Amino acid sequence: MTVETPVVHLRGGGTSLVVTTSGARLPRVLHWGPDLGDLTDADLATMETTASPAIGDSAVTYPQPVPVVAQLAEGWLGRPGVVGDRSGAHWAPRFVVDDVVVERASDVQRLRVASSDDAYALTLGVELEVLASGLVRVRAEVGNRGGAPYEVRALELGLPVPPTATELCDLAGRWALERVPQRRPFDVGTWVRESRGGKPGLEHAFMMLAGEQGFANRSGRVWGVHLGWSGNHALVAERTPAGSRRLSGGELPWPGELVLEPGTSSTTPWLYGSWGEGLDDLSHRVHRWMRSRPTHPRAPRPVLLNTWEAVYFQHDLATLERLAEAGAAVGVERFVLDDGWFTGRRDDTTSLGDWTVDSTVWPDGIDALADRVRELGMDFGIWFEPEMVNLDSDLARNHPEWVFDAGHGPGMASRHQHVLDLAHPEAYRHVRDAMSEVVDRLGVAYVKWDHNRYLLDAGHTPTGRAGVREQTLAAYALMAELKERHPGLEIESCASGGGRVDLGVLQLTDRVWASDCNDPHDRLGIQRWTRLLVPPELQGTHIGARESHTTHRVHPLDFRAQVALWGHLGIETNLLEASPDELDEVRAWVAFHQAHRSLLHSGDVVHADLGDPALRLEGVVANDRSEAIFQLAVVDRPITWPPGRVAVPGLDPERRYRVRQVSPVERSGSGVLPPWTAVEEGVVLPGVVLSQVGIEATSLDPDRGVLWHLTAE
Repeated sequence: MTVETPVVHLRGGGTSLVVTTSGARLPRVLHWGPDLGDLTDADLATMETTASPAIGDSAVTYPQPVPVVAQLAEGWLGRPGVVGDRSGAHWAPRFVVDDVVVERASDVQRLRVASSDDAYALTLGVELEVLASGLVRVRAEVGNRGGAPYEVRALELGLPVPPTATELCDLAGRWALERVPQRRPFDVGTWVRESRGGKPGLEHAFMMLAGEQGFANRSGRVWGVHLGWSGNHALVAERTPAGSRRLSGGELPWPGELVLEPGTSSTTPWLYGSWGEGLDDLSHRVHRWMRSRPTHPRAPRPVLLNTWEAVYFQHDLATLERLAEAGAAVGVERFVLDDGWFTGRRDDTTSLGDWTVDSTVWPDGIDALADRVRELGMDFGIWFEPEMVNLDSDLARNHPEWVFDAGHGPGMASRHQHVLDLAHPEAYRHVRDAMSEVVDRLGVAYVKWDHNRYLLDAGHTPTGRAGVREQTLAAYALMAELKERHPGLEIESCASGGGRVDLGVLQLTDRVWASDCNDPHDRLGIQRWTRLLVPPELQGTHIGARESHTTHRVHPLDFRAQVALWGHLGIETNLLEASPDELDEVRAWVAFHQAHRSLLHSGDVVHADLGDPALRLEGVVANDRSEAIFQLAVVDRPITWPPGRVAVPGLDPERRYRVRQVSPVERSGSGVLPPWTAVEEGVVLPGVVLSQVGIEATSLDPDRGVLWHLTAE
């Protein structure tokens, strides 16, 4: 419905978003955060009045309500929302609201605002949503109705945070150590995290968070934004001299990438915003929305075995059949053939892009292996890197014009590879058809989709113009088309590990690979911070080798399995080299995961705030609070010993819980056990006691853990 009142209240999932368009100005947010209940039109009008500052002799410097799309012409001296021009003119737009529409449904409340700048012949539509989970998202569409092209250089959207948000947190990282949190004061000025490599990257900020000083997992109000886009972009925290605090994000197009011809328009990716009483609450709003999507996986996530760390490039049918048999024997449900299966691919220096089965390694094709995998009760998956090419390949030799080149040749190699320009229709069709033929012939159920090189000097031939944005859209289109051609096909987003993990690619994929590091010590942190946005069932978590191939640390099998337990479980080690006892242990852990994955992949993820950083307690609690599984891990040597009692969060304080320390295998060397663990049937305590008083922790050596299973009486 078209609304007459300029102040609109959107609600859902414990969230209120109060927005004004008074004065025919673009939306400004008066409140984003806890649900304010039923408010009358008079309440909303008064709320706007009481949010308006005193203005002295200049309307430029006052602390105005924070705009979703900031405009220089309205006195915003911070980062502008729309940056663009027509050959140097029309660079300071001033949009005036033409229409406001509110739509209310059970799953979403939506505000649509249409606006225009007649002097510049531009239009701007802004769409704000509050989803049933409490997640907020916003996007905009800019249109050109003039007679000459208009180049959009940036279109950045933002949401406000209150003065109580005094601390910032975002994530940094590198290969095999992604998503490491870093904190700083929310000082006056601008903190900008940019991704310019054609994908979010291993160093991706992931989410820009602002909260009360010391906000933690279970305490401290916190807000955060994330851009659902797999290309170049920025996430920003800005505090103006007038006191306004704003979190924003948007694409970062290179010159010429986003030019609107007369009569055309472009829509931004969604900027997602979540808030919470602590980080867990913030994450739950994202997870619940993700799980509500029609495309979200509904069937149990199949335990998989990936061949990479088992055989690397050394493919032969006999070995891989024995590996598949070993996998099936321990309960594996999906077998994935990694890099090395296609023509000439004996190492990573050659043949990338030649997506035909190597007849020298597979004289009878891969069909026999795929058939054997299915005979063993597993489905079959395979690795591709569709957006990449080695110069030493038939593809590059036959079509050098399909390799990105900004005018100085194909540029620097990374892992001996370059980027295939999918904006060439012929290149797109070539890759699509090659992949589709393999998927169809082998009955592939799952594609591991890798992406190892950044898009640096990504110039479209023959002009050399920037092609990063088109490449991102082409990758999305290719994923969507393959899924349409092959119903039921699942895709994993893998990019040198966790280099392309975002809510954009996750609308087209069914899983992300969080990191190439399977060392459980580092994986605890990587998985925890990936869970900030990604529900456990969409995050690949594998049992790696005894000695990690990235850190060379050595860990016992039970700790490796404990850390891998929570997500989409896989095995990334050579089972053919395992002893009978080790195989029995893997089988027991797989069975334990399968018995509990309905809880692990549907409940609320919970992280305790413990006083000692050497201890970690995290788990999953059922939505109805009837059951929970936690892992207590020691990651360093505690300064005091024994570790003492730890509180168990997330439970129903009114219910009583039976608590048992559990393991699917006979444990040895698992630390000094407190007396309560010796009670075979477990101990029973009210949820309020467990969460406020806690229970004595097992005294463990570093990089060791135990599991607790809680059931409501």
